[in-house]
Amino acid sequence: MNRKVTMRDVAKYAGVSVATVSNVLNKVSKTSDDTRERILKAIEETQYKLDYTARCLSMGKSNLIGVMFPITEKGDEPSILLRNNPFFSEFTSGIEYVARKQGYDILLTGIESGQKCKEWISKRNLDGIILLGINPESFFNEMKDVKLPIVLTDTYEEYSTKFHRVMVDDEMGGYIATKHLLDSGHRNIAIASGRIGEVGVNLRRYEGYKRALNEVGIDINKKFIIEENVSFDGGYRIGKRIIKLDSKITAVFAVADIVAFGIIKAFNKNGKSVPVDYSIVGFDDLKMCEYITPELTTIRQDIFKKGMVSAEAIIDDIEFGIVTSETVMLPVELINRGSVKKI
Repeated sequence: MNRKVTMRDVAKYAGVSVATVSNVLNKVSKTSDDTRERILKAIEETQYKLDYTARCLSMGKSNLIGVMFPITEKGDEPSILLRNNPFFSEFTSGIEYVARKQGYDILLTGIESGQKCKEWISKRNLDGIILLGINPESFFNEMKDVKLPIVLTDTYEEYSTKFHRVMVDDEMGGYIATKHLLDSGHRNIAIASGRIGEVGVNLRRYEGYKRALNEVGIDINKKFIIEENVSFDGGYRIGKRIIKLDSKITAVFAVADIVAFGIIKAFNKNGKSVPVDYSIVGFDDLKMCEYITPELTTIRQDIFKKGMVSAEAIIDDIEFGIVTSETVMLPVELINRGSVKKI
């Protein structure tokens, strides 16, 4: 087996010092054009391969961005989240698209405890972190010790306002979805949600739902607030519960498209159909909304763009060495397809 070519070999071949080769590789402007061309030719002819790890250590920079997903269900991990919910894959695709263009790579992990994350960050020598979803305040307190740029996405906790955030107008989305059902003549409208709680995306979308109903004088019916896991299976269970409810529900606002897909499957399995028996509006505008029958009416947040903007934000923070509490708010809009009927 041939011996691995080193930087010293390149320097000897080109007739220059090792420091001069290093300057060229690290784009340090201390070399004449002629010398630079001679070194690049030597690199090509010796087939020298840059030791990327060593270079990163010498520069104190890895060009690696960590992307952290919240683990909310037992047994979840990033690969399962990416497989089961297209939201995560579309979001990650947006991050990767920008990162690759800017010379960065991404690493994915799930968040279980702050200490494990700190060990992972240190081990991988990350330059910055994109964090998705809700996490306890104790986690962020521990993350402060890491002293890395952090961009939060879909995080509403009070302490999150101290960080750089990328958000969508979730309250407005819930309002637009519910108003569309109201404008279509529906008055008994259920909301299919994850745990609403005191903060977070689910609460904001519920508040939009509530505002739309209040505007037309409809009181909230607690039976119509159905909480489950934000997943296809969770939506399926919600669909079965709606069918069993002794009520006059004619429409559903699902806080995520993946939940709406499960609800529609439950309806179909139990002899009900959309939009004949129930109308439904989702939230996200996953690509799959166009693949089902009928196509799903939904609130569009540009998930791919959200990933892109998150990547642009973290790379700016890394490159310029800044810490900001700026919040970028992305818009939402109704995409009217075939899952809502007028009554």
